[in-house]
Amino acid sequence: MSDVLDQSEVDALLAAVDSGQVHAESPARGAPQRVFGARGKVSAEVHTYDFKRPERVSKDQMRALEALHEGFGRNFGAALSGYLRTIVEVSVAHIEQLTYAEFIHSLPNPTCFNLLKSEQWDGQLCLEISPLIIYPIIDRLLGGSNADLFIPQRPLTQIEQRLVQRITDRAMHHLSEAWTNLLPVTFELHDFESNPQLVQIVPPNETVVVVSFELKLGSRAGTMSLCIPYNVIEPFMSVLAAQNWFSYQKKGGQEDSQRRLTYNLGSAQVEGRAFLAQTAIRLSELMGLQVGDIITTDKPATGDVLMQVEGRNKFRGQLGQYRGKLAVRVTRLCENSLQSMAGSESNSSSPAAG
Repeated sequence: MSDVLDQSEVDALLAAVDSGQVHAESPARGAPQRVFGARGKVSAEVHTYDFKRPERVSKDQMRALEALHEGFGRNFGAALSGYLRTIVEVSVAHIEQLTYAEFIHSLPNPTCFNLLKSEQWDGQLCLEISPLIIYPIIDRLLGGSNADLFIPQRPLTQIEQRLVQRITDRAMHHLSEAWTNLLPVTFELHDFESNPQLVQIVPPNETVVVVSFELKLGSRAGTMSLCIPYNVIEPFMSVLAAQNWFSYQKKGGQEDSQRRLTYNLGSAQVEGRAFLAQTAIRLSELMGLQVGDIITTDKPATGDVLMQVEGRNKFRGQLGQYRGKLAVRVTRLCENSLQSMAGSESNSSSPAAG
């Protein structure tokens, strides 16, 4: 307790600061400033607020947006890897809130600047892809090796724009899938521009959320930025709460997995068998069977036939013919009481053609 100052020492220190004999340390940027009250106790903390860069999106909502676009990055990277036939890594570098003017001034000129629009949303989004990665992708599409590729400082030609549109189409597809986990939305390319300074979708001081991605193509790397104006996502900001996002993502993921699993299993082949009857004969009689011999059973011809699928009792049916071939018509499901018959019937049975 010897390191604790008493009240007289605190008063002397504050007086020295006021007189200029002792210089107070300037607080770190973003750190709160403490206001001392009576007897040197901290009465309040003052946080610096910049009105030019208001934080209108909460931290939980920013984390939800980051998680959403991490899934988009994985799917988009997998799609590019399959399309370009090489490994392409797409990951979220960082996400932050800026003003639209700050975002525009941070972009190179010229660049690949795409405007995305959705009928479900009121406003536009910006998708910018750096020339450092877009030209290696174009070179890959045209059969190049990216070994000694020169990055030109010029706008994309019309042919290059058509090639880049194949990339942006895949990006919009997976971006729509990612956002559909929260809200039904479909993005489409509205316009293309090389000079970002000529595009103004919102006022310069409007808050935007910028999601920056890092793209790696072999030894080449570049950035991709998605600019989302706040006024576009403001109507459904409550949905972006972290707990709502994760619970909805889990539900949507289960439904998608079930739908894909059902579709894939629909074309799978399974083995089906129908058991006509059962009887008991001597081994000598079995060894003496010849073509044309008849085995009599106690089962009537109109009796139900047990049907198995992959060795499990599933149905009961009736014998018949279909287009000149032996067949079995399914009449009802197999009851649980019939499950015990599978072992005895499978030991001495002959399959019918189905």
